[in-house]
Amino acid sequence: MIDVTTLRADTPACEDLLHFNNAGASLMPAPVYAAMVEHLAREQAVGGYEAQADAAEAMFGFYTAFAELLNAEAEEIAFMESATKAWDAAFYSLPLVPGDRVMVHRSTYSSNYLALLQTARRRGLGIDFVPSDEHGQIDVSAMPGLVRERTKLVLLTHCPSQSGLIQPAEAVGRFAREHDLLYLLDACQSAGQMPLDVRAIGCDALTGTGRKFLRGPRGTGFLYMRRELAERIEPHVVDLESAEWLGQDRYRLAPGARRFEAWERNVAGQIALGRAARYAMDTGLENIAARVQPLAANLRDQLEGLRGVEVHDPGEQRSAIVTLSKAGVDVGEAKAALRAQDINVSVVPRDWALLDAEERGLPDLIRASLHAFNTEAEVERFVEAVDGL
Repeated sequence: MIDVTTLRADTPACEDLLHFNNAGASLMPAPVYAAMVEHLAREQAVGGYEAQADAAEAMFGFYTAFAELLNAEAEEIAFMESATKAWDAAFYSLPLVPGDRVMVHRSTYSSNYLALLQTARRRGLGIDFVPSDEHGQIDVSAMPGLVRERTKLVLLTHCPSQSGLIQPAEAVGRFAREHDLLYLLDACQSAGQMPLDVRAIGCDALTGTGRKFLRGPRGTGFLYMRRELAERIEPHVVDLESAEWLGQDRYRLAPGARRFEAWERNVAGQIALGRAARYAMDTGLENIAARVQPLAANLRDQLEGLRGVEVHDPGEQRSAIVTLSKAGVDVGEAKAALRAQDINVSVVPRDWALLDAEERGLPDLIRASLHAFNTEAEVERFVEAVDGL
């Protein structure tokens, strides 16, 4: 279903590099790279403001591309400089007051939980942890029993950075709607490796980055916020992009999700991120998922056959992320040894996923993350390299 030869031709580094770090930062395909450098060349030639004016149509293409990618409206999309900035823009703007309670699973992304912890201290919020089910994912059946009178919000990380788990986002969305709760979904690791439909998921806001499975540039991210929610909340910061200055004591917020944007931005990055979304849709999100999930499953199966290696991926459904440890092997040294063999991976220190690590007894982890341009031969090569660590 996927033309791997074309994907690899669009990714020249594949000739010499085994890139299993797509959950960190993937490799930009040639059309995305070209879109970015062409605009930078235009900035060099005519000036940044002038180049931006010339690129108005290409910049707007980012909004229409992500609206199509997420089954949203263009006015519900905002360009952000990172997934963290997008998530913070949504979370810190929610109208939570002392006594309100937030539901969260222990697999939540570290930066998100730190923001929640800070806000809980500042505003006097309560935090309720949803337990895991027998598959290690959020136990949706336990959620109704945790709802209290002041429960207002559900936070979920769709695909954790520290495991191959895919959370049941749609089931959580149904629960949130049934109990009239706000629902913020971190799709940083799922956007680009599987279909995302915000209407089907039922989330009020969804955030993500460009550099990971979407294969866009660094310094780019996006925010979806349901129009009805966006129109009734105040961003935690405003500037001349997010608001119109009407008088000494008056301003008017921009419509929809645009009220969360800043005037200064990475214009080349916005254009390239829109092109990355188009590239993913041209490849087909269903096709990408159908390739990467079995490829990652094959990698897990082979790794589990190695002496001293343990795979740490829970979940009824699992993503393109594969996490492992090897007895007696330091993860930092392993990463360096693999890099010396032109193999890219990430490491996940235990304290970057502290809640999950404590609950599951995790060590520091090696993280291999595959994309549709990766091959079965690369899986074999990686397994041999891990065996030799």
